Amino acid sequence: MTGLPVCVSVNRLVGPKTTRKFRRKIVIHQYISNGYHIVMDVNSGSVHVMDKLAYDAVPIVERLLGQGMEEKEEIAQKVAGELTVGPAEAAEIAEELLTLKEAGQLYTEDIYENYIDAFKNRETVVKALCLHIAHDCNLACKYCFAGEGEYHGERALMSLEVGKKALDFLVANSGSRVNLEVDFFGGEPLMNWQVVKELVAYGRSLEAPYNKKFRFTLTTNGVLLNDEIMEFANREMSNLVLSIDGRKEIHDLMRPHRGGQGSYDEILPKYKKAAESRNQMNYYVRGTYTHNNTDFSEDVIHLANEGFEQISVEPVVAEKTADYALREEDVPKLLSEYDKLALEYIRRKKEGKGFQFFHFMIDLEGGPCVAKRLSGCGSGTEYLAVTPWGDLYPCHQFVGQEEFLMGNVEEGILRKDIQDKFKACNVYAKEACGDCFAKFYCSGGCAANAYHESGDVNGSYELGCELQRKRVECAIMIKAALAEGEKES
Repeated sequence: MTGLPVCVSVNRLVGPKTTRKFRRKIVIHQYISNGYHIVMDVNSGSVHVMDKLAYDAVPIVERLLGQGMEEKEEIAQKVAGELTVGPAEAAEIAEELLTLKEAGQLYTEDIYENYIDAFKNRETVVKALCLHIAHDCNLACKYCFAGEGEYHGERALMSLEVGKKALDFLVANSGSRVNLEVDFFGGEPLMNWQVVKELVAYGRSLEAPYNKKFRFTLTTNGVLLNDEIMEFANREMSNLVLSIDGRKEIHDLMRPHRGGQGSYDEILPKYKKAAESRNQMNYYVRGTYTHNNTDFSEDVIHLANEGFEQISVEPVVAEKTADYALREEDVPKLLSEYDKLALEYIRRKKEGKGFQFFHFMIDLEGGPCVAKRLSGCGSGTEYLAVTPWGDLYPCHQFVGQEEFLMGNVEEGILRKDIQDKFKACNVYAKEACGDCFAKFYCSGGCAANAYHESGDVNGSYELGCELQRKRVECAIMIKAALAEGEKES
C-alpha cells in the first residue's frame, strides 16, 4: 500500500494564519511559528519553509490559478503589482511556486476522495488485540475511563483458556498478515501476571506453524513491577507503556492508591530502571494532563529531566462535569504550552540532550499508508478489545457499552453491522474533517472520543481537534528548525 506523496522543501525564497479552499478542495495551510513561514500543501503532504515574499505570494498565485490564469509571465506581473516588488523578483517567485505546482508539491487537488468507495469496501483482517487481562486495579486513578479497572461491571481476571481462544481468534482472522500485535491491558495486567506469561508462551508456539510473529506490549501502572517482570518483559515484550503523569504532586493527585496515598515515589525508580534496561528504546512513559495541570509542559520537562527519553503526555477525555475535565477556556493556555514545549524540545535536541515526545513525532518523508491516513487506528475492524470473558469490542474505550458488543472469541464477530460502521469511519465521513488541514495526520481522530462527545463515531471532539491541529503545526516547525540546524552545522 503506498503512502501519500510527501516532500519536505526548505526554500529560503513556509500575513496571518489562514486555511483556504481551491476548486472547492482544501489545499493550502499557512502559518508562522518560531519565525518560520510555513506552507503546507494538504493533499500532497508537502511542506515548504519560505521567505516572507514567497509566503505572501502563495495565496495570490492560488487565486490566479483558480481564475484560470496559467501564463507564468502574467502571473508574475500580477504578483509584482500586489506585492509591490520588482519584475525580476516577482518572476523568480512565480517560477518557484509554479515549479512546485508542476512537481505535485503545491496547489494539488484531492485525489483520495475518489478512492474512498473502494477504501470502505476493502478487505480487512484483524491485526491487533487489546487483551483486558485484568478488570481490576490496585490504584484509584480519578480520570480512569475503566472505573478503577472494572469497566463499570464486575472485577475479573482473564483465564488462560479465554486468552488462548483470543490468540486463536487473532491468528484465524489475520489472513496472510504475518505481524500481529497484542497489548496486555487492564485495569492492571500485572495483577494477572502468570496468565500473561503463559499467553506469551502460547503465542510463541503459534508463530512457526501459522507463519505469524507476535509483537507483545505491556501497559502497567508500575506498582507491581519488579526485576523478574522486567527481565521477562525485556525478553518478550516489544514495547512497555509505563503510566506516570509527571511531577509528583500532579501524579499523586490523580493516580493514588485506594487508600489515598500517592504512587509516585514507589514507581519512579522502577521506571528509571526499566528505561535503562531497555537502552532507552521500545518503551514510553505515558501521562495524562487535566484541568489541574494546564501547564503540562512542566510535566513533560520533568519526565525528561528524570532521564526518560520516550515520553507521551495526552489530554484527558472526561465528562464535562468532572472537576478535572479540560474546558474550552483552557485551550489558549494549552496551545501556548505546546509552543513552549516545542522550543524546549528543539533546544535540547540541538544540545544533544533530546527526547522523543509522542505528539511531535511526525514523518514528512514517508508517513503512514493511505488507509492509515484515512481511518487511523483501525478500531472495530483491524483492532479489537477482548474482555476477561472473551467479549469483543471495537476498542478498550467502548468496553462495557453493550451497544458496541461485537461478538466473542469463540463465535467470532456476530455484529457485522458494527464492524461495517467502523470500516466506513474515515476523514471523508466526518463533516468536521472536510476543511481541516490536519486530517491526513490525525486520520479523523479517535472514534471513541468522537462518540462520547457527539454520540456518533463520525462526529468530532472539537477541543481535541484544536489540540491536534496545534501539535501538527508544532511538529512541522520542529522539523524545519532541526533541518536548518543540520545545514548550519
